[in-house]
Amino acid sequence: MVLSFLGLGSNEGDPLRQIESAFRELPERGVPVVRASSLYRTEPVSGPPQGWYVNAVAEVGFDGEPMELLRVCRSIESLHGRKRAGKNAPRTLDLDILLIGDRILDSSELTIPHPRFRERRFVLVPMVEIAPDLEEPISGLTMRELLSRCPDRSAVLLLSSAGPISATC
Repeated sequence: MVLSFLGLGSNEGDPLRQIESAFRELPERGVPVVRASSLYRTEPVSGPPQGWYVNAVAEVGFDGEPMELLRVCRSIESLHGRKRAGKNAPRTLDLDILLIGDRILDSSELTIPHPRFRERRFVLVPMVEIAPDLEEPISGLTMRELLSRCPDRSAVLLLSSAGPISATC
């Protein structure tokens, strides 16, 4: 299995419950969660006016092609009523593939590493929590180094350090 990282986010409906549900649904679809970050309440970055998000990062094992993982993520998003209303729009559930091992991919449907994760504190803070010394395959910088260089200054507040499945608001 190739260790991969997913970003999870939600700011519509019941964000906490949707993130927790996604953590349970991934293994049911052949994507075991190896490690999960705490949950964070995060300020929206760009896009239309909207409520704050709940975000987390999961390290997952996956034994397949990147497009298969993308299909799994999209099926879980659909299960939660995700509508693709535009870039940075509010959403019931968002599952982004951040990294798949040291793989680099640039296609019309999927770019790995995720093209904007280096610029987003709501991704880098939970990444540093679970994999601070992991090197990003393009720059060779660790997650900790990427966070220290991140230009984003949006708020990322710890919601729960008890892990995503047992977290409560």
